[in-house]
Amino acid sequence: MTLRVAIIEDSADLLDELLAFLRFRGFDAWGVHSAEAFWRQLHRDPVDIVLVDIGLPGEDGFSVLDYLHELGEYGLIVMTARGHEQDKLQAFNLGADFYLIKPVNFSVLAETIHALGARLMQQHPGSPVAAPVAEKLASSSWVLQPESLLAPSGIALPLTQQEHRLIARLMRNPSEVCRKVDLHAFLFPDEVEAELHRIDVVISRLRNKARLHGMTLPIRAIFGKGLAFIP
Repeated sequence: MTLRVAIIEDSADLLDELLAFLRFRGFDAWGVHSAEAFWRQLHRDPVDIVLVDIGLPGEDGFSVLDYLHELGEYGLIVMTARGHEQDKLQAFNLGADFYLIKPVNFSVLAETIHALGARLMQQHPGSPVAAPVAEKLASSSWVLQPESLLAPSGIALPLTQQEHRLIARLMRNPSEVCRKVDLHAFLFPDEVEAELHRIDVVISRLRNKARLHGMTLPIRAIFGKGLAFIP
């Protein structure tokens, strides 16, 4: 089975070199320069293994690792210039399988991908190498009901009026970032000064509730920009 690989790397030259090399070595590879672009393309082009740079513009690599590890059984390889032990420990705690420090030997990288792919196939014999979130969500869509959010799996998450309004606002334009200041104005129209931490509190409680119901919400926090509902 041909391994499907995605690369998130903000250096255009390095990304081009990596893609050319991996495709030459027989991998089905695509790449993007940011986490935001990765989430958009992942739903069109499922992958088995993701190569993640830590120092990305906007949402950083740690956040990507955390979310991918929670969503599905992807192979996760960090490829970064950050060699501090604290960074390594954080990456492994967030689900990274390998941590490679730049400059990376391309042959070593190919061997690492093959080894990780073999491990994934042993863990899931007779099935696709990974269970991409794009395929998990493709069977149906998220439906906002009067008092709940219905997941593709059929699980219904009960919502407070405030949570319902927040999700409704985000679902108006799926995959587009909504600024927190706009969300605050929408949820708390009577407040003169925007206290953006209140949005964080609502999101945190909503995610915790979703976890208790065995659900992962497709709400992404885009650092420095806002929130997006990416179904």
